[in-house]
Amino acid sequence: MKSNSLQNELEQLLITLKLTKILEILPNELDRVIQENVPPATWLKSLLAKEAAARLERRIERRITDSKLPERKLVQDYDFNFQTGLDQSQIMGLFALDFVARKRSLIFGGHSGTGKSHLAKALLLHACQHDYRCLYTTASAMLRHLRSGLVDDTLEQKLKRYLSPEILLIDELGFDQIEQDETRYAALFFKVVDGRYAKASTIYTTNLDFKQLGAYLGDPVVTTAIVDRMIHHAIIVHIKGPSWRLHQSQQINKSDT
Repeated sequence: MKSNSLQNELEQLLITLKLTKILEILPNELDRVIQENVPPATWLKSLLAKEAAARLERRIERRITDSKLPERKLVQDYDFNFQTGLDQSQIMGLFALDFVARKRSLIFGGHSGTGKSHLAKALLLHACQHDYRCLYTTASAMLRHLRSGLVDDTLEQKLKRYLSPEILLIDELGFDQIEQDETRYAALFFKVVDGRYAKASTIYTTNLDFKQLGAYLGDPVVTTAIVDRMIHHAIIVHIKGPSWRLHQSQQINKSDT
């Protein structure tokens, strides 16, 4: 029979070993193993499986938190019926994450409101849930952060933040004018692209075509090297459809009239 002394000893061992899930369920499990006469090996396997599952769940939550995703988008919420020009099977195939294993980049291009960021964020969340080290940033936030490293001589340290993740999502490339402020932004962007080239996967979303990037980044020469590395072996998804946000706004206005 279960004794308080035995339970206390087990709890102390579990605390020492930091087996927090087993510690949480121990009282009920002790009752169950006695009532159901569960074989010791079967019971031990069940306890360890529950502990492992709980640890994985906590690690995944840390992955998501560390990724700095501003929101948790799901591919199930993307309206493929609205964006009829998009190949749904191709998009769903990306969620197998083979491109990550092959260290290929992924570029979502298209006009504002077509769902580029939605799909990119959904992919990054999915990768976090599969225990990949991920990081989300906008292009402007990343370049501002790196630019500050030139001022306080911490550029190499700050650069590691963008080179170390297994997947880096650079969102909204071309959505504001920061990259045009000075040509040094092109050099900083090149450091990230080149540092990750053929070493880890990078996901980009942009409303620019590659010809426009030269003017946008302010240095056509450096931009040529950037684009060359961005598109080499990259999977390019161009969304040509209408704006979902504009469509929603029109629907709301219709319902209000």
